[in-house]
Amino acid sequence: MQSAPEGRSDASPLASYVESWNPGPVTDTDPLRTEPVAALSAVLDLPGPVANAGDPLPPLWHWLHFLRWPAQADLGADGHPRNGHFLPPVPNRRRMFAGGRCRIDEPLRLGEPAECTASLASVAVKHGRTGDLLFVTERREFRQLGRVRLVEEQDIVYRSGDSAARHPHEVDDAAVPEADDPWQLPLRPTSALLFRMSALTANTHRIHYDEPYCRSEEGYPGLVVHGPLLALLMLELPRRHAPERRVRDLAYRLRAPIFADEYLIASGTPLNGTAVLRVATQREHEHATGSVTLA
Repeated sequence: MQSAPEGRSDASPLASYVESWNPGPVTDTDPLRTEPVAALSAVLDLPGPVANAGDPLPPLWHWLHFLRWPAQADLGADGHPRNGHFLPPVPNRRRMFAGGRCRIDEPLRLGEPAECTASLASVAVKHGRTGDLLFVTERREFRQLGRVRLVEEQDIVYRSGDSAARHPHEVDDAAVPEADDPWQLPLRPTSALLFRMSALTANTHRIHYDEPYCRSEEGYPGLVVHGPLLALLMLELPRRHAPERRVRDLAYRLRAPIFADEYLIASGTPLNGTAVLRVATQREHEHATGSVTLA
């Protein structure tokens, strides 16, 4: 499994908040019900569920399971949980999903109970263009019928206070991107799609459903498309175009936000048992990038 995103580590006030922060592992179980998979299949306008009871789950579709639902009183002003087992004790923090990796020894089977053990893999304070950043990598190990089926790492970036990041004041909801890659999947994520995605993944962050908040508090021109949705769209490419090949390893990185009603295109190129993937808009060629190894 590859390492987390690189950067320059510096002494920082952020480091003082996590010097003694070392949460232990947490184990949860989930029956892997079929209904969430059927629901996301409908959100993506697929002709039917991508998997039924007993079928293998497509890569990363386990994100519909093992969900955490904190009490309403435990949510912060941004809708994100104020406290949580793997949330670092940083004041005024803002959270960004940066990317991750996954090794799939065997796909999880839908409808069969599974166990997930989550642990803190690493914590690093780095300095970026927008100031000090705290990189937190969470490791999750999934078992089914007593066997480890897949191991996943997710990289979450926290920053404290306001950011100097620049975003467009308005988005062009008419510009349609083009791609030359042989695998292509266009989409125009509407606010309704983002609302349904938030519900399916227990994501209460207001940047995905509260447009006034996005503009006034976060400085975005509109609702932000979920990073996990961009990763899932990239993984749809090998599933649709190389269904006879199984994804063994995958990695993805989320580089720049996409906003509601923007046209996007997920595209990919197969290369001798691997494939390189990306998501583009008319504004940028690589809002997200990824790679897979096909078994």
